[in-house]
Amino acid sequence: MKPNEEFYESSPLAWIRRDLEKLEKNTLRRYLQCCQANNKPGRLLLEGKEYINFSANDYLGLATNKTIQKVLYAQAKKITSWGRGASPLVTGRTEEHASLEQTLAEWKKQQAALLFTTGYAANIGTIGALVGKEDFVYSDEKNHASIIDGVRLSGAQAVVYRHLDMDDLAKKLQKTKGQGSRRLIVTDTLFSMNGDIAPLEEIVTLAEQYGCMTMVDEAHATGVFGKTGSGLCEEAGLSGKIDIQLGTLSKGLGSLGGFVAGDQVLIDYLANRARSYVFSTALPPAVALAGTLAVEEIKRHPYWGEELLNKARWLRETLSKMGWDTGSSCSQIIPLIVKKAAVAVDISERLKNLGIWVPAIRPPSVASEESLLRVSLSLAHQQDDLMTLVEGLRQLKVV
Repeated sequence: MKPNEEFYESSPLAWIRRDLEKLEKNTLRRYLQCCQANNKPGRLLLEGKEYINFSANDYLGLATNKTIQKVLYAQAKKITSWGRGASPLVTGRTEEHASLEQTLAEWKKQQAALLFTTGYAANIGTIGALVGKEDFVYSDEKNHASIIDGVRLSGAQAVVYRHLDMDDLAKKLQKTKGQGSRRLIVTDTLFSMNGDIAPLEEIVTLAEQYGCMTMVDEAHATGVFGKTGSGLCEEAGLSGKIDIQLGTLSKGLGSLGGFVAGDQVLIDYLANRARSYVFSTALPPAVALAGTLAVEEIKRHPYWGEELLNKARWLRETLSKMGWDTGSSCSQIIPLIVKKAAVAVDISERLKNLGIWVPAIRPPSVASEESLLRVSLSLAHQQDDLMTLVEGLRQLKVV
């Protein structure tokens, strides 16, 4: 619907139009689009046209996995309600939720787990429950927005350290030593834009030295890293040394929801104190069931993650040789760093014209002058798909 021009000129909301115009001028305005839901693995259908999709976080292709779909459809017939209509603490939690929580806890080698509606809700709820205005949180400067917002909402003193810089973290821990009732170090394990990995062993060492709680967000590592695919904590052998492990069901697991795994006393506390858990309606039971099936499928195919990382290694090395700046990526997320927002948008549009969907990432998703194209690989991508991307980027001749 076309906005009422006269209304916006005279109303208290007139500033909204000016703000949108400013975003447009700086190539930062986004527009909603409607994709068709019947996508093929590794593909995107938009306005009747199919694209090779390098924008999704469905890293293992489980969102369209036929084995999961077959079992899910058969078992979902037993579930007589789609929505729950209540929070988990009232009557929202079902056997499907409890089963998924147990499955996640065992997978993560933890005593218990707690389901949230999203990974975002898991972060803001958990951080807000653990720290307050008398406390300190030490946060990597490139942590996800949900972590940043969780710290802000908690009221705790935020101490931001340079990305992956353990010397800087150590200095800031030393400078604030003895301050705050509680101290928390929080980081993504795999960073969503740069595709690089946090030095977890060093973080654990510093946390032990300075008496800090440790909290990690495994959103983009879950399903891809580790012997059983549970994430980078498993891969680093630190499952029992990190206090709070977060994850999501919406990326490598191809479903929806977030979760926290840890000691039973932590989970009991969060169930009582995490506001985004207490005051949210529980996930639909069928969604929880889909999460359980996804974990089981990954455990049956522990080699999937390595296959995906091998594809990413080949693509990253090929693009680097062509002159693209892929930063410090060592995962299935490969940034093509171009710095300028307008350049990122231009390249993304030109790739789109070639039938290749690679999103332009601009502020506020990244810092100013750090705009990039984010190539997100999936196990569903075939070698021909990767070659199409390589040739498309070569054809553009922008490097």
